[in-house]
Parts: sequence; C-alpha cells; structure tokens
Amino acid sequence: MQVAVLGAGGKAGKELTAELLRRGHSVIAIGRNAEKLPVAEGVEQRVADVSDPAALAGAVTGADAVISALQFDVPAATIISGLKQAGVNRLIVTGGAASLDNGKGVRVFDAPEFPEFLRPLVIGAIHFLDALREERELNWSFFSPAMMFVEGPRLGSFRTGGDVMVFNEAGESKISYADGAIAMVDELEQGNHPRARWTAAY
Repeated sequence: MQVAVLGAGGKAGKELTAELLRRGHSVIAIGRNAEKLPVAEGVEQRVADVSDPAALAGAVTGADAVISALQFDVPAATIISGLKQAGVNRLIVTGGAASLDNGKGVRVFDAPEFPEFLRPLVIGAIHFLDALREERELNWSFFSPAMMFVEGPRLGSFRTGGDVMVFNEAGESKISYADGAIAMVDELEQGNHPRARWTAAY
C-alpha cells in the first residue's frame, strides 16, 4: 500500500514512516522542510504547505491512504477538502488524549486538575475530532494516544480502548511514539475503528 504521512519530519511522523516501511508499505513523506523528512528506500519526499487544500491534494495524489501526524494548526476542514480533491478516502489522524474520558465519566480536558497552560495546545485536537465526527464520506479513524506520548522503545505490546483512557496498574497512561505507530498501522491494515476514535497505552 502507498501511504502518505503528513508531518513525516516530526517524531511521530518518523516512527510512522519506519513502521510502514517495516511492514512493506511505501511512503509519501510530506512536510514543509525537505531536510527534516525521512530518507530511505521506499520513501518519496514531497514538500508542501498542507494548510492549502489544493497543495495538500497535490501532495497526497496517488496515495491509498493518509496518516496525519500534524500539529493541529491545520483545521480538519482543510485536510478533509484536500483528501476529497485527491480522491483519497482513508484518513487516520494522530490526535491527543485530552478528549478522552478519564475513567470517572469526565473528559480529561474538563477535569479541574488539567493544567491550564495546556488548554490552548490541545483544544485544536478536540475541535479536529468534533469535525471528523460530522464527516460522512471519508473513512476516518482518530487515534488518541495515552496521556504521556513520548520517545521510547518499540515494545510491540499495549492495550487498546475506545473513548476511555487506558491506565496501567500504577495508574499511568503512557505509550511511545514507536508503539503509537504500531497502533496506527494496525488500524490501517485491519480497519477496526472506521469513523471512530480509539486509544492505546501500556
């Protein structure tokens, strides 16, 4: 499968690219800065400003699916429009944990202990998910990683869930970029969460 990775030059994007190649897929690595994009056999670099739907459409043309590892400065409407222009129907989005239920019936973002300084940084992901839930044409899936989405080893073992945050026995919610990439490529290949959000954590 040929998969376009938006934000391929970032930490999550590089792990996604590596996981896709590991499983025999080819990658269109898309970003604004060619110097940051992965270089490997099976990777085609495309430099584009994906905040413009037409530029995004050109960048993902030929892809069977798109996985976004972008920060949420590009709104969902732009991504959706670009994919439709390109005729690409499959979208998987790397989101955030703030929209998950904290296990007590409260959205993480709405809990009183949620740090105030983080609110402006995560609200874009919440708006993005809300917009996707109104989308009826694209086959989208939204990945909310654990609360701590960090650099770390590729363990290949984690638990998945739906709208409720997954915790380990120590009360932590954590997953590495590498294992988050496994979860997203699993979704690409298996399609277990069509037009839905899911989560994963150790």
